Order: sequence, then C-alpha cells, then structure tokens
Amino acid sequence: MDKERFLQLKDAYLKSDRNKAGIGTLKEKTVHAILKDYYAPDKDMQEVPINGYVADIYTGEEIIEIQTANFNKMRQKLDSFLPEYPVTLVYPIPHVKWLSWMDEETGECSPLRKSPKKGNVYHAFYELYKIKQYLNHPNLRLCFPLLDIEEYRLLNGWSKDKKKGSERFDRIPVALVDEVCICRIEDYMQLIPYELEEPFTVSEFAKAAKIRKDEAQTVVHILHYLKLIERCGKKGRSYAYIVKEI
Repeated sequence: MDKERFLQLKDAYLKSDRNKAGIGTLKEKTVHAILKDYYAPDKDMQEVPINGYVADIYTGEEIIEIQTANFNKMRQKLDSFLPEYPVTLVYPIPHVKWLSWMDEETGECSPLRKSPKKGNVYHAFYELYKIKQYLNHPNLRLCFPLLDIEEYRLLNGWSKDKKKGSERFDRIPVALVDEVCICRIEDYMQLIPYELEEPFTVSEFAKAAKIRKDEAQTVVHILHYLKLIERCGKKGRSYAYIVKEI
C-alpha cells in the first residue's frame, strides 16, 4: 500500500483536462479510474482483450479486475480467466464518507456532510456471496482498499425531498486508508475477531465484529461454506460454531 502515490494519482486525475469542466462532466467513474492507475501505472496494461473479454488490467502475469458493485456480473469473466490466469478482484470500500446532493438540471452541489457510519471489510461479503463458488479457487485473490470518499448523489429519488431511492452519480476518493488482501483461504481467518469466544453464534459474531446481524449472517455463512468454521450444536435456538484447525 502506497498512500502517497495514491494521493498523487488522485490529484493528477482530478486536475486532468478531461475533468476541468467539473464533476458534472465525468464519464468514467472516478474511483474505478484512479484505482486502475494505482494498480497499473503503465497504461499499456489497462483495458486488455483476453479470451473475448476486456480485462481492466493485465500485467503480463496476472489479471486485475476493479469491481465497485454487482459481482454477479463477474461470473462469466471468472469462468474464462481463472483456469489460465491469477485473478485479483479489487473491491473498494468507503471508510469515511462525505455526502453531497446534486441538482440534475443545474449541476449545483450541496455542501458536503460527513456520514456517521464507517465502512469496514465485512461490507464486501454481500458481494462475495454472489461469487462464493469461486472463493476457494487457487487462482483467485481479493483486495479491499478502504477509502475516505466524497459521494455525490442526484436529487432524483421518489421521496418528497428526492433523496430516498436516489441515484449515485459518482464517488471521489480523498485518501487510501488501509488495504485488506486475501491471497489464500487461510487469510479469511483475519476477519474472525480475536476476542470472539468459541463456540459462537451469529449474534455473538456480530457483536464482536461491531457489525449488523444480517451482515454477520453472510460472513458466517461464507466462512462455513469455505470450511473455516463448523457447526458444533446450538446455543438456545441458534447454531453454534467453532473455528476449524487448518
């Protein structure tokens, strides 16, 4: 992780000719574009045709795909790439977020307001669930950069203030805070809270990890699917789990 180089790339991108006209003119989503430059400084490595698809990055040895949502759309690419190449999926996670609302007609943006919520790596599991059958493939690696971001949303929602159901226009990264990588199955173990006592339930996992119960349910499901934890009976009405020895 190189925080300084990330900031330099971010500043260069936002000052480039393609963006001088302002945020309302952006074509490629900014987080995706900056991460692409961060992981592949050589432009010749970007947008490379492979097996009938276009890889975001091909280094000559590995493929890097930057996916900000909708992992279900990655299945066909993974079917094509994984038998032949190491593939790293990069999924950026907002750490601290500032939110601004944009008027579609004027392009005017409201002052940025800081969200009280903080993101963490567990937020990726909603997307990982969509490709869980690939998670134990030896050629698949995962990378989760945690970014402080500014998020711009259009005032086009269905509620009276047009905010609920609104469309996200773009996200501008402010800083690279951290980076969590999973290069092998055993690396998922870093996501099991150290203070979590065994046997544990989903509710106890949620409390130890400081996440919602529905998020914990997905995390525990995937850890169980990958055979990193196993059921050992029940605690009350809930399944109890222990960590398997690897």
